[in-house]
Amino acid sequence: LVPQGLSMDASKKVDLKIIIIGALGVGKTSLLHQYVHKTFYEDYRTTLGASILTKVLAVDNTPLKLQIWDTGGQERFRSMVSTFYKGSDGCVLAFDVTDRESFESLDNWRDDFLEKVIPREQDFPMVVLGNKIDICDRQVPKDVASAWCKEKDIPYFEVSAKNNINVAEAFETLAKQALTTYKGIFESYLTDSIKLTPNDKPKKSCC
Repeated sequence: LVPQGLSMDASKKVDLKIIIIGALGVGKTSLLHQYVHKTFYEDYRTTLGASILTKVLAVDNTPLKLQIWDTGGQERFRSMVSTFYKGSDGCVLAFDVTDRESFESLDNWRDDFLEKVIPREQDFPMVVLGNKIDICDRQVPKDVASAWCKEKDIPYFEVSAKNNINVAEAFETLAKQALTTYKGIFESYLTDSIKLTPNDKPKKSCC
């Protein structure tokens, strides 16, 4: 049944949980600060566990409140980070184009995430961000990253948190995907509730 008070009235704000995951040092925190605060965050302290930033925007005339979870990339925190996946509406997979290992670990991050979120019939809303394109020492060619994403049917963005290249576009693409999926789930709630209604009436006993 449709949760009480849930409405797809376009003027009502929709809350979506977005999580950003990937290896240590790929610039997840910097990407988020660039998107939310329009500033380059050059603090190299490792994120422990998760921190949350909020961004309000409109997609297709629907006001969205994105609750974006920034997670730590250290291997020893992997099991803790995976507890934050629950309830996510969208996922950003990030790697560093100057760090081959961070790209090669994407499969593990993606598989770990998909194992732990509630399975859905549709593909889970996801984008891949190849960060640090402003640095010359590139190790992951664009066509290699694009091919990996095409095979998985995930949109790919080459981004720079430092120079603010493609950051907003990437997050807004994911927000659109997540909203579409959210609306689809809402519609299926409605359909199921309509189907269930006739059978919910108690049968009369014939005495």
